[in-house]
Amino acid sequence: MSEHVQSLEATRSAGTSQETQKVIFASSLGTVFEWYDFFLYGALAAVISKQFFAGVNDTTAFIFALMAFAAGFIVRPFGALVFGRLGDMIGRKYTFLATIVLMGLATFCVGLLPNYASIGIAAPIILVVLRMLQGLALGGEYGGAATYVAEHAPMGKRGFHTSWIQSTATLGLLLSLLVVLGCRYFTGDQFEVWGWRIPFLLSIVLLGISTWIRLSLHESPSFLKMKEEGKCCKAPIRESFGKWENLKVVLIALFSINAGQAVTFYAAQFYVLFFLTQFLKMDPALANSLLIVSVVIGAPFFIFFGWLSDKVGRKPVLMIGLLLATALYFPIFKTLAHYANPAIDLASRQAPITVIADPATCTFQFDPVGKARFDSPCDKVKTFLVKQGLPYSSVAAPAGSDVQVSVGDVKLEGYDEAALRGAVTLAGYPQQADAQQINRPMIVALIVALIIISAMCYGPLAALMVELFPTRIRYTSMSLPYHIGNGWFGGFLPTVSFALVVYTGDIFYGLWYPVVITGVSLVVGMICLRETRNVDLDKN
Repeated sequence: MSEHVQSLEATRSAGTSQETQKVIFASSLGTVFEWYDFFLYGALAAVISKQFFAGVNDTTAFIFALMAFAAGFIVRPFGALVFGRLGDMIGRKYTFLATIVLMGLATFCVGLLPNYASIGIAAPIILVVLRMLQGLALGGEYGGAATYVAEHAPMGKRGFHTSWIQSTATLGLLLSLLVVLGCRYFTGDQFEVWGWRIPFLLSIVLLGISTWIRLSLHESPSFLKMKEEGKCCKAPIRESFGKWENLKVVLIALFSINAGQAVTFYAAQFYVLFFLTQFLKMDPALANSLLIVSVVIGAPFFIFFGWLSDKVGRKPVLMIGLLLATALYFPIFKTLAHYANPAIDLASRQAPITVIADPATCTFQFDPVGKARFDSPCDKVKTFLVKQGLPYSSVAAPAGSDVQVSVGDVKLEGYDEAALRGAVTLAGYPQQADAQQINRPMIVALIVALIIISAMCYGPLAALMVELFPTRIRYTSMSLPYHIGNGWFGGFLPTVSFALVVYTGDIFYGLWYPVVITGVSLVVGMICLRETRNVDLDKN
């Protein structure tokens, strides 16, 4: 074994040395910046819907903005395959150095992209392409960073060391929210005109810092040892997914922990923001501020649960997190509605809105090409209610019946906007959440509870994923199930849940998506997932 490999092995055995701290810091900082780039779009989804999807109605524009957000998630598994293969063949260091360069440049270009008013349909098309490049980059980033840190960490501390990588997603979101909030403050009413571009353009500075730091890192000792022994894999994709003994572990990893973990993360740090602003009509700046406070409080729990998994095992921590998510999401979000907009919560209980109509006369409020006409009385009623963010339920009426709307005891025939607006106002439905009635401490406490649940599922995840697979195919094998789980199951949560709410009128109906997924992951994990905390990475 070479002196360099022996030196790195000694560093790993010694525990948290200066070299190990440098590895954790450099990997984590670069990953924070990369998550910052990726999450900027989510933080600015409402603004982007106006800038790049102005050719369709408001509801469709916001769904399109969420779909463009999800486009970055669609390609993440492909990024995992491309960069995972390179990471297993040529090394961890240079592969995840390449990913951050790709991410930074794609994000910077979003800040320069002309909007729909300037270049028409080309604007959203180019935006989606840039989002897909971001997704490819992130598909290679996480697996590289988690593998790199874990392969430097001593046994018994892998959960703690890799939990710093797990916290980077939350810290990246926090950084993006802070930058957006600062830009809103300094650009004022110009923020939605041009100020929104500043956070994207700043990514070029973060790219320079991250690249400089990562260039100073050494390759991981596990990879160097494997390379010296001539055991590098020449076909990691075929070996990872073409052999049943490894493919079985990939499938267990996907359905037992990654799918469930993904929806807990995006429910706690993205969907909750959409819920507050779109359905509860809270001022976006206030909602962002409360989320920032919650993230600051909740971020250390990712480290804590990573550390705890070194003591009690990965599986118990993960399974309890999935159980809490499945059981508590509906109660938490209903309590959130009560404290965030008590007026709409009270009105919806005292004077519920019901739309009674022939289902054949009602269409789903989604127009991909901007050509559909929602001109039936039922469509007009539901369009009004959706735009106002008013919860309602639908009841099927006999074929040929005219639409009826009941607001508490008030019953309206047909569509009369003035009468409907007067009825909902009289019933106490507010147009915006009253800032004086918002219980800020309770909202922060509830969001922190969601983040803690997410931290239980996410904090130990990197260590467990690294420990499940052998060194020669580790980067590839762990990256794909992680990014299918987070890219597809998690990334589509805001889009699917928002669409379900629009379709049903029930602001809580979208929660069925994460609850079903966490429930399935809990059952699969309890039956199929093995404990891994005592695995020797070099013999795995």
